[in-house]
Amino acid sequence: MLRQPTPVIDAIVAEHPGYRPVTLDLFRPPVDGPLPLVIWVHGGAWRYGTNKHDGPQLAPARIGDRILAAGYALARVTYRLSAEATFPAPLHDVKAAVRWLRRNAADLGLDRSRFAIWGESAGGHLAALVALTGDDPTVGDHDPGVSDAVRAGVLWYAPSNLLTMAAQNHPHGLQDHDAPDSPESRLVGGPVQEMPKESAAASPASYVSPNAPPLLLVHGDQDRVVPVGQSRELHERLTAVGAPAELRIVPGADHCFVGADLAPLVHEGLAFLDRHLT
Repeated sequence: MLRQPTPVIDAIVAEHPGYRPVTLDLFRPPVDGPLPLVIWVHGGAWRYGTNKHDGPQLAPARIGDRILAAGYALARVTYRLSAEATFPAPLHDVKAAVRWLRRNAADLGLDRSRFAIWGESAGGHLAALVALTGDDPTVGDHDPGVSDAVRAGVLWYAPSNLLTMAAQNHPHGLQDHDAPDSPESRLVGGPVQEMPKESAAASPASYVSPNAPPLLLVHGDQDRVVPVGQSRELHERLTAVGAPAELRIVPGADHCFVGADLAPLVHEGLAFLDRHLT
């Protein structure tokens, strides 16, 4: 019987003068490697959140346990929040984590050719950006020596176009996405509509191409925080250029899938990764 591997906790993947170190935690199931990897990116409006545990709404789903039980290694990454640094800092941090994991894959028992990314809310936004800009030299923080590409991605209720969020808002939406103090405005460093260039650069929809890896977009149709139109828009743009994308709308579900059963959604995400990584 294989022994449970010791987790790697608070591994430093990047250091920026004046900021806290960017870290990750890595967990591996007790199975023979090299293992496929799921990189989990937490949400929190780019303003808060932690890689140490899921929020109260997602915790009952035991997402990390289910990923490990499916035979995947799991990396929980951190990134600088919007009160620390504006975009593209958080994207650079997640990309640095991907590169660190790939650079050290042999020692960590990981299959460097089978990396996937999975994020929720703000983490889904960053996961989408990582998936759509893998090894793109036009995106800052590119390292030609180590790939930051992923083979597949699962995006839960993720913002995809900061410039259209307000127009797509739920009739009972909980915030004005164009307001100067909105999470989106804090991310880019000013009111979204007054900074169209920066807002477009921070939008996954700007990086759609036929070369995108397979993506599964999942969104509740009653989401009052991130409009469901965000996933519909990204899916439409991806399929229009022939990129492999699937869209799953969850009836009656609010943000964080409140009002829906989480377990089947986790299972669907894992089944999607199984199809594209194994």
